[in-house]
Amino acid sequence: MNPLRKKRLTLILALVAGVALAVGLALGALQQNINLFYTPTQIANGEAPVGTRIRAGGMVERGSLQRSGDSLDVRFVVTDFQRSVTITYRGILPDLFREGQGIVALGTLNAAGVVQADEVLAKHDEKYMPPEVTKALKDSGRMEASP
Repeated sequence: MNPLRKKRLTLILALVAGVALAVGLALGALQQNINLFYTPTQIANGEAPVGTRIRAGGMVERGSLQRSGDSLDVRFVVTDFQRSVTITYRGILPDLFREGQGIVALGTLNAAGVVQADEVLAKHDEKYMPPEVTKALKDSGRMEASP
């Protein structure tokens, strides 16, 4: 093989290997930062990964909110009207957090099936509901489709 062609081939192969490495590192970083949404039914059925950061959402069950008297620990139950999942959170809940309204909690699922949230997002007005929660409720037949 001609030395000039050999040099070009080596350069092209090194360039392709560099691009492949960069793409692989980027995909690996993205995969670690993805927070997939799971409904209470999916969590109860074991579809959500244990120990991985997820988003769980649904309607806060009425009468399920339990506050600790001496700390900022909060425990409540979220439902999609088929199954329910318990969520624990340490911190101040959003001002718009209420029982009977839709929320999304970001956290990790433990082996007992409890989501240990480090962030809780509540709806921001009386008509808004997180899109994932709306879709889950429509799929379960508990909410009519919007016109």
